[in-house]
Amino acid sequence: MQDELSQFQKLHMWDLGFYQQEVLDYTEVYAPVARIEAIRLFLAYATYVGFKVYQLDVKSAFLYGKVHEEVYVTQPLGFEDPNNINKVYKLDKALYGLHQAPRAWYETLSKHLPSNGFDRGQIDSTLFIRKAGGDILLVQVYVDDIIFGSTNEGMCREFEQVMKSKFEMSNMGELSFFLGLQVSQREDGIYLHQIKYVQDILSKYKMNDNSTYGTPIPVNHGLHPDKDGNDVDSRLYRGMIGSLMYLTASRPDIMFAVCLCSRFQSQPKESHMIAVKRIFRYLKGKPQLGLWYSKQQLFDFKAYTDSDYGGCNLDRKSTSGGCQFLGDRLVSWQCKKQSTVSVSTYEAEYIAAASSCSQILWIQQQLRDYGLNFTGTPLFIVNNATISITITR
Repeated sequence: MQDELSQFQKLHMWDLGFYQQEVLDYTEVYAPVARIEAIRLFLAYATYVGFKVYQLDVKSAFLYGKVHEEVYVTQPLGFEDPNNINKVYKLDKALYGLHQAPRAWYETLSKHLPSNGFDRGQIDSTLFIRKAGGDILLVQVYVDDIIFGSTNEGMCREFEQVMKSKFEMSNMGELSFFLGLQVSQREDGIYLHQIKYVQDILSKYKMNDNSTYGTPIPVNHGLHPDKDGNDVDSRLYRGMIGSLMYLTASRPDIMFAVCLCSRFQSQPKESHMIAVKRIFRYLKGKPQLGLWYSKQQLFDFKAYTDSDYGGCNLDRKSTSGGCQFLGDRLVSWQCKKQSTVSVSTYEAEYIAAASSCSQILWIQQQLRDYGLNFTGTPLFIVNNATISITITR
């Protein structure tokens, strides 16, 4: 019997999720999460229609998910059944650490909300909408963190009751901190920033005592592979770049500089480290910058695009840039090196415009779930040849 149990343990029993085997005891594990652009769109729309944004947190969310596969776990230490010492537990619900736990929780939530009158977004499966008369309730989900708001406060209270009827919740009140973003809801708008995070990374990398710079990178930066330069700690360099990339969620002003410095992560040199430290010194002088979404402003949708030409000193590829506005509210921006080498400024601008169009289409689809239609979105391009060929096509 003991030999049979040992064999059973080897084949069918695991203490933690990382012992699981794909297909055998889990298949689909992906749980959709909201894009950061979707969160900014949500907040921009809140300022336009004038409602408060609230937050709920589900306690032990993953424990509500149902497990469809056969998963067995050993009896936890200190909780063994002395009468059944050689037996194991078969899971009915998910546990933290299981591969499929996030997916199981999302399936539970995505069934509960539609059963209570909510519609799921057409392209964003983490967005749930409920309309009643001329009012709308929007719910955005990021795993177990939920933000919501409505043009009717009564619908917000109803939503809380819908959630509390099935899940144990923490009512966080008005949204003030979400996904590392600090959200200040004021009478005249919403201020989105990461001031605390800036102070944290300045302290982490011992940059508090340095002098400040007025710009994150010089116009003629001259950054190149620098094969003859002295090596620096690549682990430290990548850590600094990663910290800055997280900050670009609310700081588009450092986006280009951070993306440029990130190209040298494989073999960083002293000149590259100097450029990264310059960004930190810029942040020290301007830690309070963020995004301001004002109330009672226009809500027209427009986009801008631009590119450099052969700006990358590594492979002479160009960099695409773009940004999208709802009224005066900046909700999305991009900075990405192009995948091919452009042979003219027109080609570089055309590739950048095409990239921006894909983001425009996504935002249009997202806003359509809000009940807004922006099919005639203008895209502003600075290159006449690109404008001509785009209009022709």
